[in-house]
Amino acid sequence: MLDMNPEDIKGEYTEHNLTLYEDICRKVFTTELESPFPKGYLIVSRTDTNGIITHANDSFVEMSGYEKSELIGQPHNILRHPDMPAAAFKDLWDTLNRREKWRGYVKNLRKDGGFYWVYAIVIPNIRNGEVEGFTSVRREPSRKKIDECIKLYAEMSQTK
Repeated sequence: MLDMNPEDIKGEYTEHNLTLYEDICRKVFTTELESPFPKGYLIVSRTDTNGIITHANDSFVEMSGYEKSELIGQPHNILRHPDMPAAAFKDLWDTLNRREKWRGYVKNLRKDGGFYWVYAIVIPNIRNGEVEGFTSVRREPSRKKIDECIKLYAEMSQTK
């Protein structure tokens, strides 16, 4: 996965070196520009078992700021915002590896450095007893839950 391009960023930004895994880092640029989740939207994506995007609906493309061709074949964590604690994604993967449904609130990073919040439900796609990938459906989160998560995620990131 490539670093973000500063030329894609709208406005003033902060640069971060984001550790995605123990040995994989990515340079990202963030702004304070929030894109509100449009009423009635559902963001849907599918990945393979390694989290590589295999499907992105039009709502996902629009909210992410990427072209569909830029998303397909990329790790889903291309959207990982540095404000998201690693523990949230550990919980996601631990839950999915038990073949269970995961639910949570996620702050996603847009291509332009802005962000948007989602309430996500991720399920394993099981065919003939084998997990073939995952489907994620995201909808509008409540502002109250977002405000709770902002505080919680900041606390979690400080105690890592």
